[in-house]
Amino acid sequence: MNGTQTLSRALDILFALAEAGDTLTVSEIAEKVSIPESTTYRFLQTLEQNGIVERRGRSRIALGLRILDLARSLNLQFQRDLLPLALPIMKELTEKVQETSVLFVRTGNNAVCIQNVKSNSLIQFSIENGRILPLHLGASGKCILAFESDKVAQRIFQTIEDAEDRSRLEAELEAARAQNYIITKGEVDPDVFAVAAPITDGHGQAVASLSVAGPSFRCSPEREGFIIEAVKQAAAELSRRMGAGL
Repeated sequence: MNGTQTLSRALDILFALAEAGDTLTVSEIAEKVSIPESTTYRFLQTLEQNGIVERRGRSRIALGLRILDLARSLNLQFQRDLLPLALPIMKELTEKVQETSVLFVRTGNNAVCIQNVKSNSLIQFSIENGRILPLHLGASGKCILAFESDKVAQRIFQTIEDAEDRSRLEAELEAARAQNYIITKGEVDPDVFAVAAPITDGHGQAVASLSVAGPSFRCSPEREGFIIEAVKQAAAELSRRMGAGL
């Protein structure tokens, strides 16, 4: 087995553990990546020595802490690339609609605000960078969730006990995918509306959501369409700058 094949097998093991979302036995890993148990065991020994995987309990294997460090570093690098591109677009969007614009990314089962541009209105929506919201509440989180993998969506659905609430969320996510935006009113904060659209990268993956939010009385039926279109156009431009469609 040459170096490229070795790397490929090691990555297959890591992806199998990541997709499982839990510990696996050596046998289960070998079956998932279609290689002999003896070979799988040797790969795991090397990965364990480097902190990439770790043993838990009796013969159970999980991703190690070092992989989390790598993920955090990658996330910080992504945010450093995204923010300089997003900020001028967000300023233009806020100026255009006279509402606060916000940029959210996913972290686990939540969405976190990584940038905001406040409106100059006396009555305005205010949010601090670092604010965390559940993925299934509010336009920003739901917009990210709508374009996430089925595995992430199912994990969120499992946290919602009421069947009617799950069905309602599923319908909202389906509509968001079809329309490429989502609007909510009074869902996270009373009397506040939000409109969000997805940001996609060069691989077509949704990596963030761009939103505007403000007092509901300023989102009249006459103005709602204008706000939605402004958000969609801004999100499309940021996606283009992130490499979407190239």
